[in-house]
Amino acid sequence: MKAGSRITSTAFARKICSAEDAAAMISHGDNVGMSGFTGAGYPKAVPAALADRIGASAAAGDPMRIGVWTGASTAPELDGALAAVDGIELRLPYQSDPVSRARINDGRMEYIDVHLSHVAQMVWRGSLGHLDVAVVEVAGITPDGALIPSSSVGNNKTWLDLADRVILEVNSWQSASLEGMHDIYYGTALPPHRVPIPIVAPGDRIGVPYLHCPAEKVIAVVQTDTPDRNTGFKAPDATSQRIAGHILDFLTAEVAIGHLPPDLLPLQSGVGNVPNAVLAGLQAGPFENLTAYTEVIQDGMLDLIDSGKLAVVSATAFSLSSDAVERFNTNACDYRGKIVLRPQEISNHPEVVRRLGVIAMNGMIEADIYGNVNSTHVMGSQIMNGIGGSGDFARNGYVSIFITPSVAKGGAISAIVPMVSHVDHTEHDVDVIVTEQGLADLRGLSPKQRAQKIIDNCAHPDFRPQLQDYLDRAMSSSYGRHTPHLMDQALSWHAGYVGAGTMRGAGATAG
Repeated sequence: MKAGSRITSTAFARKICSAEDAAAMISHGDNVGMSGFTGAGYPKAVPAALADRIGASAAAGDPMRIGVWTGASTAPELDGALAAVDGIELRLPYQSDPVSRARINDGRMEYIDVHLSHVAQMVWRGSLGHLDVAVVEVAGITPDGALIPSSSVGNNKTWLDLADRVILEVNSWQSASLEGMHDIYYGTALPPHRVPIPIVAPGDRIGVPYLHCPAEKVIAVVQTDTPDRNTGFKAPDATSQRIAGHILDFLTAEVAIGHLPPDLLPLQSGVGNVPNAVLAGLQAGPFENLTAYTEVIQDGMLDLIDSGKLAVVSATAFSLSSDAVERFNTNACDYRGKIVLRPQEISNHPEVVRRLGVIAMNGMIEADIYGNVNSTHVMGSQIMNGIGGSGDFARNGYVSIFITPSVAKGGAISAIVPMVSHVDHTEHDVDVIVTEQGLADLRGLSPKQRAQKIIDNCAHPDFRPQLQDYLDRAMSSSYGRHTPHLMDQALSWHAGYVGAGTMRGAGATAG
Protein backbone atom coordinates (compact mmCIF):
# COMPACT_ATOMS: atom_id res chain seq x y z
CA MET A 1 0.00 0.00 0.00
CA LYS A 2 1.27 3.45 -0.92
CA ALA A 3 1.80 6.05 1.76
CA GLY A 4 -1.34 8.16 2.07
CA SER A 5 -3.44 5.64 0.18
CA ARG A 6 -7.19 5.59 0.83
CA ILE A 7 -7.00 1.78 0.72
CA THR A 8 -5.75 0.66 4.13
CA SER A 9 -7.03 -2.92 3.97
CA THR A 10 -4.48 -5.46 2.80
CA ALA A 11 -7.17 -7.77 1.43
CA PHE A 12 -8.59 -5.03 -0.79
CA ALA A 13 -5.20 -3.59 -1.74
CA ARG A 14 -4.36 -6.92 -3.39
CA LYS A 15 -7.20 -6.29 -5.85
CA ILE A 16 -5.83 -2.98 -7.22
CA CYS A 17 -5.76 -2.86 -11.01
CA SER A 18 -6.28 -0.47 -13.91
CA ALA A 19 -9.69 0.75 -15.04
CA GLU A 20 -9.15 -1.09 -18.34
CA ASP A 21 -8.50 -4.39 -16.58
CA ALA A 22 -11.55 -3.87 -14.39
CA ALA A 23 -13.75 -3.04 -17.39
CA ALA A 24 -12.64 -6.28 -19.05
CA MET A 25 -14.34 -8.16 -16.20
CA ILE A 26 -17.79 -6.95 -17.34
CA SER A 27 -19.46 -9.11 -19.98
CA HIS A 28 -22.05 -8.61 -22.70
CA GLY A 29 -25.54 -8.94 -21.24
CA ASP A 30 -24.50 -8.18 -17.66
CA ASN A 31 -26.77 -6.09 -15.47
CA VAL A 32 -24.48 -3.57 -13.79
CA GLY A 33 -25.40 -1.58 -10.68
CA MET A 34 -23.50 1.72 -10.82
CA SER A 35 -23.13 4.13 -7.95
CA GLY A 36 -24.12 7.74 -8.44
CA PHE A 37 -26.95 10.16 -7.77
CA THR A 38 -27.38 13.58 -9.44
CA GLY A 39 -23.79 13.81 -10.62
CA ALA A 40 -22.27 12.86 -7.27
CA GLY A 41 -20.46 9.70 -6.20
CA TYR A 42 -20.55 7.94 -9.57
CA PRO A 43 -17.62 5.82 -10.85
CA LYS A 44 -15.44 7.85 -13.20
CA ALA A 45 -12.79 5.55 -14.64
CA VAL A 46 -14.35 2.13 -15.20
CA PRO A 47 -17.40 3.33 -17.20
CA ALA A 48 -15.14 5.35 -19.49
CA ALA A 49 -12.83 2.36 -20.01
CA LEU A 50 -15.86 0.15 -20.58
CA ALA A 51 -17.21 2.58 -23.20
CA ASP A 52 -13.87 2.45 -25.03
CA ARG A 53 -14.01 -1.34 -24.96
CA ILE A 54 -17.60 -1.45 -26.20
CA GLY A 55 -16.79 0.98 -29.00
CA ALA A 56 -13.80 -1.07 -30.14
CA SER A 57 -15.81 -4.27 -29.94
CA ALA A 58 -18.62 -2.81 -32.05
CA ALA A 59 -16.12 -1.59 -34.65
CA ALA A 60 -14.81 -5.15 -34.87
CA GLY A 61 -18.31 -6.45 -35.56
CA ASP A 62 -18.99 -7.77 -32.05
CA PRO A 63 -21.59 -5.48 -30.40
CA MET A 64 -21.73 -5.45 -26.60
CA ARG A 65 -24.52 -4.05 -24.45
CA ILE A 66 -25.27 -4.06 -20.73
CA GLY A 67 -28.05 -3.08 -18.37
CA VAL A 68 -27.25 0.01 -16.31
CA TRP A 69 -28.97 0.47 -12.96
CA THR A 70 -28.09 3.47 -10.78
CA GLY A 71 -29.39 5.53 -7.89
CA ALA A 72 -30.44 8.37 -10.19
CA SER A 73 -28.71 10.49 -12.83
CA THR A 74 -24.93 10.33 -13.13
CA ALA A 75 -22.65 12.28 -15.50
CA PRO A 76 -21.31 12.29 -19.08
CA GLU A 77 -18.41 10.00 -18.12
CA LEU A 78 -20.94 7.27 -17.29
CA ASP A 79 -24.35 7.71 -18.94
CA GLY A 80 -23.13 9.79 -21.84
CA ALA A 81 -20.05 7.70 -22.64
CA LEU A 82 -21.88 4.37 -22.58
CA ALA A 83 -24.89 5.70 -24.49
CA ALA A 84 -22.69 7.26 -27.18
CA VAL A 85 -21.36 3.81 -28.15
CA ASP A 86 -24.84 2.22 -27.90
CA GLY A 87 -23.59 0.19 -24.97
CA ILE A 88 -26.74 0.36 -22.83
CA GLU A 89 -29.55 -2.11 -23.48
CA LEU A 90 -31.71 -1.02 -20.53
CA ARG A 91 -31.43 2.01 -18.22
CA LEU A 92 -33.18 2.68 -14.90
CA PRO A 93 -34.42 4.37 -12.74
CA TYR A 94 -33.66 8.05 -13.61
CA GLN A 95 -31.38 9.78 -16.07
CA SER A 96 -30.72 13.32 -17.24
CA ASP A 97 -28.01 12.85 -19.85
CA PRO A 98 -28.82 14.31 -23.29
CA VAL A 99 -27.18 11.43 -25.18
CA SER A 100 -29.09 8.85 -23.14
CA ARG A 101 -32.31 10.81 -23.54
CA ALA A 102 -31.90 10.90 -27.31
CA ARG A 103 -31.24 7.14 -27.46
CA ILE A 104 -34.32 6.44 -25.33
CA ASN A 105 -36.59 8.70 -27.35
CA ASP A 106 -35.49 7.31 -30.71
CA GLY A 107 -36.05 3.75 -29.47
CA ARG A 108 -32.42 2.63 -29.33
CA MET A 109 -32.33 2.21 -25.54
CA GLU A 110 -34.96 0.70 -23.27
CA TYR A 111 -35.80 2.74 -20.18
CA ILE A 112 -37.83 2.01 -17.05
CA ASP A 113 -38.97 5.01 -15.02
CA VAL A 114 -39.26 3.98 -11.37
CA HIS A 115 -40.05 5.67 -8.06
CA LEU A 116 -36.63 5.93 -6.42
CA SER A 117 -37.80 4.46 -3.13
CA HIS A 118 -38.98 1.33 -4.98
CA VAL A 119 -35.78 0.36 -6.79
CA ALA A 120 -34.03 -1.54 -4.00
CA GLN A 121 -37.18 -3.52 -3.20
CA MET A 122 -37.66 -4.41 -6.88
CA VAL A 123 -34.09 -5.70 -7.10
CA TRP A 124 -34.34 -7.68 -3.88
CA ARG A 125 -37.49 -9.47 -5.07
CA GLY A 126 -35.97 -10.13 -8.51
CA SER A 127 -38.41 -8.05 -10.55
CA LEU A 128 -35.65 -6.58 -12.71
CA GLY A 129 -33.63 -9.74 -13.22
CA HIS A 130 -30.28 -10.69 -11.73
CA LEU A 131 -27.62 -8.16 -10.74
CA ASP A 132 -24.30 -9.41 -12.11
CA VAL A 133 -21.84 -6.62 -11.29
CA ALA A 134 -21.67 -3.61 -8.98
CA VAL A 135 -19.36 -0.70 -9.81
CA VAL A 136 -19.31 1.55 -6.78
CA GLU A 137 -17.25 4.62 -5.91
CA VAL A 138 -16.12 4.96 -2.29
CA ALA A 139 -14.03 7.58 -0.50
CA GLY A 140 -11.80 5.02 1.19
CA ILE A 141 -11.43 1.54 2.66
CA THR A 142 -10.61 1.12 6.35
CA PRO A 143 -8.06 -1.41 7.67
CA ASP A 144 -10.84 -3.84 8.60
CA GLY A 145 -12.41 -3.59 5.12
CA ALA A 146 -15.27 -1.21 5.79
CA LEU A 147 -16.12 1.02 2.84
CA ILE A 148 -16.36 4.79 3.39
CA PRO A 149 -19.20 6.01 1.15
CA SER A 150 -18.52 9.00 -1.08
CA SER A 151 -20.72 11.97 -1.98
CA SER A 152 -23.82 9.89 -2.68
CA VAL A 153 -25.27 6.68 -1.29
CA GLY A 154 -28.17 5.93 -3.64
CA ASN A 155 -28.67 2.18 -4.08
CA ASN A 156 -25.08 1.23 -3.26
CA LYS A 157 -25.99 -0.91 -0.26
CA THR A 158 -28.28 -3.05 -2.41
CA TRP A 159 -25.76 -3.27 -5.27
CA LEU A 160 -23.01 -4.46 -2.89
CA ASP A 161 -25.33 -6.94 -1.17
CA LEU A 162 -26.75 -8.56 -4.29
CA ALA A 163 -24.16 -8.34 -7.08
CA ASP A 164 -22.17 -11.47 -7.87
CA ARG A 165 -19.04 -9.41 -8.56
CA VAL A 166 -17.99 -6.02 -7.21
CA ILE A 167 -15.64 -3.41 -8.67
CA LEU A 168 -14.68 -0.54 -6.37
CA GLU A 169 -13.38 2.85 -7.41
CA VAL A 170 -11.57 4.54 -4.52
CA ASN A 171 -11.62 8.26 -5.23
CA SER A 172 -9.09 10.29 -3.26
CA TRP A 173 -10.66 13.54 -4.53
CA GLN A 174 -13.60 12.95 -2.22
CA SER A 175 -13.12 14.62 1.17
CA ALA A 176 -11.66 12.32 3.81
CA SER A 177 -13.99 14.09 6.24
CA LEU A 178 -16.98 12.35 4.66
CA GLU A 179 -16.19 9.50 7.03
CA GLY A 180 -18.87 9.50 9.71
CA MET A 181 -21.41 11.54 7.73
CA HIS A 182 -23.33 8.53 6.41
CA ASP A 183 -25.99 6.41 8.06
CA ILE A 184 -26.29 3.04 6.30
CA TYR A 185 -29.30 1.12 7.58
CA TYR A 186 -29.17 -2.67 7.29
CA GLY A 187 -32.59 -3.31 8.82
CA THR A 188 -34.79 -3.39 5.72
CA ALA A 189 -36.55 -6.59 4.68
CA LEU A 190 -39.20 -7.81 2.29
CA PRO A 191 -42.70 -8.63 3.55
CA PRO A 192 -43.69 -10.32 5.79
CA HIS A 193 -40.49 -9.64 7.73
CA ARG A 194 -40.57 -5.84 7.69
CA VAL A 195 -40.30 -3.77 10.83
CA PRO A 196 -40.91 -0.01 11.20
CA ILE A 197 -38.10 2.33 10.09
CA PRO A 198 -37.15 3.91 13.46
CA ILE A 199 -36.75 7.53 12.33
CA VAL A 200 -38.79 10.14 14.19
CA ALA A 201 -36.68 13.22 13.40
CA PRO A 202 -34.64 14.12 10.29
CA GLY A 203 -31.28 13.85 12.07
CA ASP A 204 -31.88 10.44 13.67
CA ARG A 205 -29.13 7.91 12.98
CA ILE A 206 -30.32 4.31 12.83
CA GLY A 207 -27.47 2.53 11.03
CA VAL A 208 -23.69 2.55 10.68
CA PRO A 209 -21.29 4.98 8.94
CA TYR A 210 -19.93 2.40 6.49
CA LEU A 211 -20.92 0.14 3.63
CA HIS A 212 -19.96 -3.51 3.93
CA CYS A 213 -18.88 -5.97 1.24
CA PRO A 214 -16.99 -9.26 1.66
CA ALA A 215 -13.49 -8.99 0.18
CA GLU A 216 -14.00 -12.23 -1.73
CA LYS A 217 -16.78 -10.62 -3.82
CA VAL A 218 -14.51 -7.77 -4.91
CA ILE A 219 -12.84 -8.56 -8.23
CA ALA A 220 -11.11 -5.21 -8.78
CA VAL A 221 -10.16 -2.01 -6.97
CA VAL A 222 -9.40 1.04 -9.11
CA GLN A 223 -7.80 4.17 -7.70
CA THR A 224 -9.00 7.56 -8.97
CA ASP A 225 -8.57 11.22 -8.11
CA THR A 226 -11.35 12.84 -10.12
CA PRO A 227 -13.98 15.41 -9.11
CA ASP A 228 -17.72 14.91 -9.31
CA ARG A 229 -19.31 16.68 -12.23
CA ASN A 230 -22.29 18.40 -10.67
CA THR A 231 -24.34 20.88 -12.65
CA GLY A 232 -24.09 24.46 -11.50
CA PHE A 233 -27.14 26.54 -10.64
CA LYS A 234 -28.08 29.79 -12.29
CA ALA A 235 -28.65 32.86 -10.16
CA PRO A 236 -32.39 33.15 -9.47
CA ASP A 237 -34.10 35.12 -12.24
CA ALA A 238 -37.22 37.22 -11.87
CA THR A 239 -39.51 34.27 -12.65
CA SER A 240 -37.86 32.03 -10.04
CA GLN A 241 -37.92 34.80 -7.47
CA ARG A 242 -41.63 35.37 -7.98
CA ILE A 243 -42.32 31.64 -7.57
CA ALA A 244 -40.23 31.61 -4.39
CA GLY A 245 -42.10 34.66 -3.10
CA HIS A 246 -45.48 32.98 -3.57
CA ILE A 247 -44.31 29.89 -1.68
CA LEU A 248 -42.87 31.95 1.19
CA ASP A 249 -46.13 33.88 1.46
CA PHE A 250 -48.04 30.60 1.53
CA LEU A 251 -45.84 29.10 4.25
CA THR A 252 -46.05 32.29 6.31
CA ALA A 253 -49.84 32.21 6.10
CA GLU A 254 -49.93 28.53 7.05
CA VAL A 255 -47.91 29.32 10.19
CA ALA A 256 -50.13 32.29 11.03
CA ILE A 257 -53.31 30.16 11.00
CA GLY A 258 -51.68 27.31 12.92
CA HIS A 259 -51.44 24.77 10.10
CA LEU A 260 -47.64 24.68 10.41
CA PRO A 261 -45.33 25.27 13.38
CA PRO A 262 -43.10 28.40 13.39
CA ASP A 263 -40.07 26.33 12.32
CA LEU A 264 -42.20 24.66 9.63
CA LEU A 265 -41.91 20.90 9.06
CA PRO A 266 -39.03 19.04 7.36
CA LEU A 267 -38.45 20.38 3.86
CA GLN A 268 -37.97 18.39 0.66
CA SER A 269 -36.88 20.08 -2.51
CA GLY A 270 -36.45 18.68 -5.99
CA VAL A 271 -33.34 19.48 -8.02
CA GLY A 272 -33.11 22.47 -10.33
CA ASN A 273 -32.82 26.22 -10.62
CA VAL A 274 -36.38 27.00 -9.54
CA PRO A 275 -36.36 24.77 -6.41
CA ASN A 276 -32.93 26.17 -5.54
CA ALA A 277 -34.36 29.69 -5.82
CA VAL A 278 -37.05 28.73 -3.30
CA LEU A 279 -34.34 27.62 -0.90
CA ALA A 280 -32.53 30.91 -1.49
CA GLY A 281 -35.75 32.72 -0.64
CA LEU A 282 -35.86 31.01 2.74
CA GLN A 283 -32.64 32.82 3.63
CA ALA A 284 -34.54 36.09 3.89
CA GLY A 285 -37.69 34.48 5.29
CA PRO A 286 -38.88 34.57 8.89
CA PHE A 287 -38.28 30.88 9.60
CA GLU A 288 -35.54 29.64 11.92
CA ASN A 289 -34.27 26.24 13.06
CA LEU A 290 -35.40 24.58 9.84
CA THR A 291 -34.88 20.91 9.05
CA ALA A 292 -34.89 18.96 5.79
CA TYR A 293 -35.68 15.36 4.92
CA THR A 294 -34.94 15.19 1.23
CA GLU A 295 -32.98 13.28 -1.38
CA VAL A 296 -30.48 15.89 -2.58
CA ILE A 297 -28.52 18.67 -0.86
CA GLN A 298 -28.27 21.65 -3.22
CA ASP A 299 -26.41 24.96 -2.93
CA GLY A 300 -29.42 26.57 -1.27
CA MET A 301 -29.42 24.05 1.57
CA LEU A 302 -25.69 24.46 2.12
CA ASP A 303 -26.26 28.21 2.29
CA LEU A 304 -29.03 27.72 4.84
CA ILE A 305 -26.71 25.59 6.98
CA ASP A 306 -23.98 28.23 6.77
CA SER A 307 -26.37 30.99 7.83
CA GLY A 308 -27.69 28.98 10.76
CA LYS A 309 -31.21 28.78 9.33
CA LEU A 310 -31.05 25.02 8.68
CA ALA A 311 -30.24 22.88 11.71
CA VAL A 312 -30.01 19.47 10.06
CA VAL A 313 -30.58 17.88 6.66
CA SER A 314 -31.03 14.22 5.76
CA ALA A 315 -30.48 13.19 2.13
CA THR A 316 -28.88 10.55 -0.08
CA ALA A 317 -26.58 12.76 -2.19
CA PHE A 318 -25.18 16.18 -2.94
CA SER A 319 -25.90 18.22 -6.05
CA LEU A 320 -23.64 21.23 -5.71
CA SER A 321 -22.10 23.81 -7.99
CA SER A 322 -18.31 23.84 -8.27
CA ASP A 323 -18.05 26.75 -5.82
CA ALA A 324 -20.27 24.99 -3.29
CA VAL A 325 -18.31 21.73 -3.69
CA GLU A 326 -15.09 23.56 -2.87
CA ARG A 327 -16.73 25.14 0.17
CA PHE A 328 -18.05 21.78 1.33
CA ASN A 329 -14.75 19.94 0.87
CA THR A 330 -12.89 22.68 2.75
CA ASN A 331 -15.31 22.58 5.68
CA ALA A 332 -16.61 19.00 5.61
CA CYS A 333 -15.74 18.45 9.27
CA ASP A 334 -18.01 21.33 10.25
CA TYR A 335 -20.92 19.96 8.21
CA ARG A 336 -20.65 16.43 9.56
CA GLY A 337 -22.88 17.09 12.57
CA LYS A 338 -25.60 18.68 10.44
CA ILE A 339 -25.75 16.36 7.42
CA VAL A 340 -26.86 12.72 7.29
CA LEU A 341 -26.50 10.75 4.02
CA ARG A 342 -28.65 7.61 3.76
CA PRO A 343 -29.53 4.93 1.19
CA GLN A 344 -32.27 6.24 -1.09
CA GLU A 345 -34.69 3.53 0.03
CA ILE A 346 -34.55 5.33 3.43
CA SER A 347 -34.18 8.95 2.31
CA ASN A 348 -37.31 8.49 0.16
CA HIS A 349 -39.15 5.98 2.32
CA PRO A 350 -42.92 6.64 2.25
CA GLU A 351 -43.34 5.54 5.87
CA VAL A 352 -40.78 8.08 7.09
CA VAL A 353 -41.98 10.87 4.78
CA ARG A 354 -45.53 10.48 6.10
CA ARG A 355 -44.41 10.22 9.74
CA LEU A 356 -42.27 13.36 9.62
CA GLY A 357 -44.87 15.42 7.77
CA VAL A 358 -42.56 16.55 4.99
CA ILE A 359 -43.30 19.71 2.99
CA ALA A 360 -42.65 18.47 -0.55
CA MET A 361 -41.62 20.96 -3.26
CA ASN A 362 -41.02 19.55 -6.73
CA GLY A 363 -40.82 20.79 -10.29
CA MET A 364 -43.10 19.77 -13.13
CA ILE A 365 -43.38 20.03 -16.90
CA GLU A 366 -47.10 20.78 -16.94
CA ALA A 367 -50.30 20.60 -14.91
CA ASP A 368 -53.85 20.47 -16.15
CA ILE A 369 -56.73 22.55 -14.94
CA TYR A 370 -57.85 19.81 -12.55
CA GLY A 371 -54.48 19.44 -10.83
CA ASN A 372 -52.97 16.39 -12.51
CA VAL A 373 -49.21 16.80 -12.98
CA ASN A 374 -46.82 15.60 -15.69
CA SER A 375 -43.22 15.73 -14.52
CA THR A 376 -41.56 13.41 -17.04
CA HIS A 377 -42.82 13.57 -20.64
CA VAL A 378 -42.76 16.26 -23.32
CA MET A 379 -45.85 16.16 -25.53
CA GLY A 380 -46.82 12.83 -24.01
CA SER A 381 -44.18 10.72 -25.73
CA GLN A 382 -40.65 12.02 -25.17
CA ILE A 383 -39.09 11.32 -21.80
CA MET A 384 -37.23 14.22 -20.23
CA ASN A 385 -35.52 12.75 -17.15
CA GLY A 386 -37.86 10.60 -15.06
CA ILE A 387 -40.10 10.80 -12.03
CA GLY A 388 -37.18 10.54 -9.62
CA GLY A 389 -38.27 10.85 -6.02
CA SER A 390 -41.06 13.36 -6.57
CA GLY A 391 -43.75 10.69 -6.30
CA ASP A 392 -42.31 9.31 -3.07
CA PHE A 393 -42.68 12.73 -1.45
CA ALA A 394 -45.80 14.05 -3.21
CA ARG A 395 -47.97 11.05 -2.35
CA ASN A 396 -46.82 10.93 1.27
CA GLY A 397 -45.95 14.52 2.19
CA TYR A 398 -47.91 16.71 4.59
CA VAL A 399 -48.18 19.38 1.91
CA SER A 400 -47.38 18.61 -1.73
CA ILE A 401 -46.31 21.62 -3.82
CA PHE A 402 -45.50 21.59 -7.56
CA ILE A 403 -43.75 24.51 -9.20
CA THR A 404 -42.94 25.68 -12.74
CA PRO A 405 -42.75 28.79 -14.88
CA SER A 406 -46.12 29.30 -16.57
CA VAL A 407 -44.74 29.15 -20.13
CA ALA A 408 -41.87 27.52 -22.01
CA LYS A 409 -40.20 27.75 -25.43
CA GLY A 410 -40.45 31.51 -25.56
CA GLY A 411 -44.15 31.47 -24.73
CA ALA A 412 -45.14 28.85 -27.30
CA ILE A 413 -46.00 26.29 -24.62
CA SER A 414 -48.32 26.77 -21.66
CA ALA A 415 -47.46 24.84 -18.52
CA ILE A 416 -51.17 24.89 -17.63
CA VAL A 417 -53.18 22.85 -20.13
CA PRO A 418 -56.71 21.40 -20.38
CA MET A 419 -55.40 17.85 -19.89
CA VAL A 420 -51.84 16.73 -19.24
CA SER A 421 -50.31 14.58 -21.96
CA HIS A 422 -48.87 12.17 -19.38
CA VAL A 423 -49.81 11.70 -15.71
CA ASP A 424 -47.17 11.17 -13.04
CA HIS A 425 -49.00 12.68 -10.07
CA THR A 426 -52.78 12.54 -10.00
CA GLU A 427 -54.93 15.36 -8.68
CA HIS A 428 -55.24 13.37 -5.44
CA ASP A 429 -51.54 13.88 -4.66
CA VAL A 430 -51.28 17.56 -5.57
CA ASP A 431 -52.08 20.18 -2.91
CA VAL A 432 -50.58 23.36 -4.32
CA ILE A 433 -49.54 24.53 -7.80
CA VAL A 434 -47.29 27.56 -8.17
CA THR A 435 -46.08 29.55 -11.16
CA GLU A 436 -44.66 33.06 -11.31
CA GLN A 437 -48.27 34.19 -11.92
CA GLY A 438 -49.47 33.01 -8.52
CA LEU A 439 -50.35 30.10 -6.24
CA ALA A 440 -53.38 27.83 -6.29
CA ASP A 441 -54.15 26.04 -3.02
CA LEU A 442 -56.27 23.13 -4.21
CA ARG A 443 -57.00 21.54 -0.86
CA GLY A 444 -60.70 21.09 -0.15
CA LEU A 445 -61.81 22.08 -3.65
CA SER A 446 -63.94 20.13 -6.10
CA PRO A 447 -62.62 19.57 -9.65
CA LYS A 448 -64.48 22.55 -11.15
CA GLN A 449 -63.33 24.79 -8.27
CA ARG A 450 -59.73 23.62 -8.76
CA ALA A 451 -59.93 24.37 -12.47
CA GLN A 452 -61.07 27.94 -11.94
CA LYS A 453 -58.45 28.62 -9.29
CA ILE A 454 -55.61 27.21 -11.41
CA ILE A 455 -56.70 29.26 -14.43
CA ASP A 456 -57.09 32.45 -12.40
CA ASN A 457 -53.93 32.11 -10.32
CA CYS A 458 -51.37 30.09 -12.29
CA ALA A 459 -51.97 30.39 -16.04
CA HIS A 460 -50.04 32.93 -18.08
CA PRO A 461 -52.24 35.84 -19.21
CA ASP A 462 -51.58 34.93 -22.85
CA PHE A 463 -53.24 31.54 -22.30
CA ARG A 464 -55.81 32.37 -19.63
CA PRO A 465 -58.66 33.29 -22.03
CA GLN A 466 -57.98 30.15 -24.04
CA LEU A 467 -58.20 27.99 -20.91
CA GLN A 468 -61.32 29.77 -19.72
CA ASP A 469 -62.92 29.21 -23.11
CA TYR A 470 -62.16 25.50 -22.91
CA LEU A 471 -63.56 25.20 -19.36
CA ASP A 472 -66.71 27.17 -20.19
CA ARG A 473 -67.46 25.05 -23.25
CA ALA A 474 -66.72 21.85 -21.33
CA MET A 475 -69.07 22.95 -18.56
CA SER A 476 -71.90 23.30 -21.05
CA SER A 477 -71.36 20.39 -23.41
CA SER A 478 -69.15 17.67 -21.89
CA TYR A 479 -70.32 14.12 -21.23
CA GLY A 480 -70.51 14.91 -17.50
CA ARG A 481 -70.22 17.95 -15.24
CA HIS A 482 -68.09 16.62 -12.39
CA THR A 483 -64.76 16.87 -14.24
CA PRO A 484 -65.83 18.50 -17.52
CA HIS A 485 -63.72 17.66 -20.56
CA LEU A 486 -64.14 17.94 -24.29
CA MET A 487 -62.63 14.63 -25.24
CA ASP A 488 -62.02 15.56 -28.86
CA GLN A 489 -60.14 18.70 -27.82
CA ALA A 490 -58.49 17.90 -24.47
CA LEU A 491 -55.09 17.24 -26.07
CA SER A 492 -55.49 19.64 -28.98
CA TRP A 493 -53.02 22.04 -27.37
CA HIS A 494 -50.27 19.42 -27.56
CA ALA A 495 -51.27 18.44 -31.07
CA GLY A 496 -51.11 22.10 -32.02
CA TYR A 497 -47.58 22.43 -30.71
CA VAL A 498 -46.40 19.24 -32.41
CA GLY A 499 -47.95 20.35 -35.71
CA ALA A 500 -47.47 24.13 -35.69
CA GLY A 501 -44.88 24.81 -33.02
CA THR A 502 -47.23 26.64 -30.67
CA MET A 503 -50.13 26.02 -28.32
CA ARG A 504 -51.52 29.50 -28.97
CA GLY A 505 -55.05 29.31 -30.36
CA ALA A 506 -55.21 25.52 -30.23
CA GLY A 507 -58.78 24.34 -29.81
CA ALA A 508 -60.03 27.83 -28.97
CA THR A 509 -62.56 28.08 -31.79
CA ALA A 510 -63.47 24.39 -32.11
CA GLY A 511 -66.95 23.27 -31.11
